[in-house]
Amino acid sequence: MTPAILCKQLVKRYEGKPPVEAVRGLDLEVQQGECFGLLGPNGAGKTTTLEIIEGLLAATSGEVQVLGYRWGEHDREIRQRIGISLQETRLADKLSVHETVTMFRSFYPMGLTPDEAIGRVSLEEKAEAWVSKLSGGQKQRLAIACAIVGDPQLLFLDEPTTGLDPQSRRQLWDVIRQFRADGRTIMLTTHYMDEAERLCDRVAIVDHGQVIAVGTPADLIAKVGGEHVIDFSLLDKSPQLTEQELNSIPSVRSVRQNAGAFSLAVDQPHIALPALLSLQQARGASLAQLTTRHATLEDVFVSLTGRHLEEGDNGQA
Repeated sequence: MTPAILCKQLVKRYEGKPPVEAVRGLDLEVQQGECFGLLGPNGAGKTTTLEIIEGLLAATSGEVQVLGYRWGEHDREIRQRIGISLQETRLADKLSVHETVTMFRSFYPMGLTPDEAIGRVSLEEKAEAWVSKLSGGQKQRLAIACAIVGDPQLLFLDEPTTGLDPQSRRQLWDVIRQFRADGRTIMLTTHYMDEAERLCDRVAIVDHGQVIAVGTPADLIAKVGGEHVIDFSLLDKSPQLTEQELNSIPSVRSVRQNAGAFSLAVDQPHIALPALLSLQQARGASLAQLTTRHATLEDVFVSLTGRHLEEGDNGQA
């Protein structure tokens, strides 16, 4: 089956003094029918990559195929088969929801009726309301209705739930799941690791303009070296524990230290935790805080890059 998206040695360079490479030889393949997440901090190159794939930005070099077509050769064919919801969609305030979706429907030779698109995002009760009267979550759902009204094979969602309250986020998750259940392909970017883990079949982690890891969320989390994480820190004036001591604790797979706080990746917390407390007491150390949790994609990112997802890089775009 032809991949939904194929990128080979993708490069985007911005000329300047010095030149900036936002994307540096990126390779990526997304299969038809999957929900694929593109993850990375601000400045990692993920939005630039997405805009090149969407046809909004020209690559400096490299190959891009979308549904088997190439930008510059088959632009009309691609545009009729994709839907795009940007990070921020500015719609006319004094058009109604129905009028807005009807306008977007006119851009496509075939697709859903405006009423069908509005129904899929559960905005029927707001069909005659002005855009200016919608809440943030309702505006996001309207933007997705505009993106799907052409009945696209491939849907791009750039940070679709940023700034939304928990209820609005879950409503959008339901819309995305239904689109995926219909056999369509979704490519999304997100800063929310729980969102990626719940929605995506596979994810790619992008850093410094390159894909540094790709796989299912479960597979990537397994690479951290343990299914669970023990986070703890010690009081400032307390005797400190060394990484060598912590690595010797049974069931500990890896140790990470950041700004005085430790994170232990462990297989069996019920074995590692008592051993940690015994070590702490034997050294006369005093705990400031201690928590246990399941490993997440955030742990994967920190393990691979040494940075947290929210940390940016001013040299990238």
